[in-house]
Amino acid sequence: MSDTQPGKSPEQAPEATTPDPAEAEGATRTAVPAPAEPVDAGAPAAEALTPVDPRLLVREQGFTGYLTDFKRRIKGGELGSIPVLVGLVVIWAIFETTTGRFLDPSNLTNIAQYIVGPGLIATGIVFVLLLGEIDLSVGSVAGLTAALTSVLAVKQELNEGLAVLLGLLAAAAIGALHGFFFARIGVPAFVVTLAGFLGWSGLQLYVMGNTLSINNISGGVVHSLNNTYFSDIAAAYGLALVTVAAHLGSQLLDRRRRRAVELPHRPLSEVLLRSGVVAALAFVTAWMLNQEAGLPLGLTVFVGVVVLAAFVLKRTTYGRQVFAVGGGVEAARRAGINVVWVRISVFTVSGFLGGLGGLFIASQAGVADSNLGGGDTLMLAIAAAVIGGTSLFGGRGTPWSALIGILVIQSIMTGLYMSGSSSDAVQSMITGVVLLAAVVIDSVSRRTQKTAGRA
Repeated sequence: MSDTQPGKSPEQAPEATTPDPAEAEGATRTAVPAPAEPVDAGAPAAEALTPVDPRLLVREQGFTGYLTDFKRRIKGGELGSIPVLVGLVVIWAIFETTTGRFLDPSNLTNIAQYIVGPGLIATGIVFVLLLGEIDLSVGSVAGLTAALTSVLAVKQELNEGLAVLLGLLAAAAIGALHGFFFARIGVPAFVVTLAGFLGWSGLQLYVMGNTLSINNISGGVVHSLNNTYFSDIAAAYGLALVTVAAHLGSQLLDRRRRRAVELPHRPLSEVLLRSGVVAALAFVTAWMLNQEAGLPLGLTVFVGVVVLAAFVLKRTTYGRQVFAVGGGVEAARRAGINVVWVRISVFTVSGFLGGLGGLFIASQAGVADSNLGGGDTLMLAIAAAVIGGTSLFGGRGTPWSALIGILVIQSIMTGLYMSGSSSDAVQSMITGVVLLAAVVIDSVSRRTQKTAGRA
């Protein structure tokens, strides 16, 4: 067959030759839009693949963005301390309604005094729980520390300040011993501290001898822990001012550092708003305390310990190592973290704070007796840490959990007493329900985070 079309001469037929490259290229440009420059094409793709910190979007959207982010956190199981704070407000509202005087400054000051000893013990428990472990010995360590200090100061007539120091060193050494058996020998922490719970209780009785209780030295160190007040109103307001200034300075410094390396940072308006909330809480608390005897030494020590512990865990390399070990031992070991050292040090901190809490409990009771640290001391300390938001599964929590949790428990106890339902049975049942609710919330929260891919 001829390649020519009908009605056309051969000269008019198209040539069966390879098209000119320039013409083919031109035809291609006509048919298909020209791609962008290589650099320009890569830039949008890179921007599309680069993850955007949701906090940046939240802050750009203002209040609507914060509300959306709050809903996202709730759906994702990132509850934080929201449930316990809401529960605390509800508890206070109920008891204020039923008693009419629960929120009186005198009652709130008493609550602030009663939370110090157990709260310090609970702060040490938080460190251990962050590892995903448990310390069952802190109640016995608290009782032994108080007994040892009183025997040295009263019976042996040693300088009381030195006796206190030796008692606290003994508590820290006991914690380190537990940590050694757990981290180096490999004995489960539950077994080690359970043995400590039994053994140190026996040693407490042995140290006390035939004396069931020893009165604190009047005006001495231990006696002053729970009975010292800074009556000058400038003390409470001054501490509130220092707290606000420290918080604001920390927020501004963190903002400047993150901004310098182009990381997401809080806008100045948010920093000022947060500091304003802290200022309101601090100065209201200072006003409340000044309505009574003034700023208690015990509360000052407790809050100071919590602030220091929170700073260590959040702002230091050691704190990040604690969270890393709690999140995964093998991963932490491969990252070069000395897991053995971290574990021993955490139990040392728990022992020391347990001993310090025991001294405050002895100061509040007026005596160091053979029952100090027994009863529900251990359970209340663990319950306070968990109710406050520290996870039993490790890797999540803050020392502020101890303060919030023990405040919830003591509020329940005080409210029931003021309502005429102060029996131990009722208190134990309600505290148990609150503890179970906290653990259930924690478990559901972790499951939700796994589902959402943020575990």
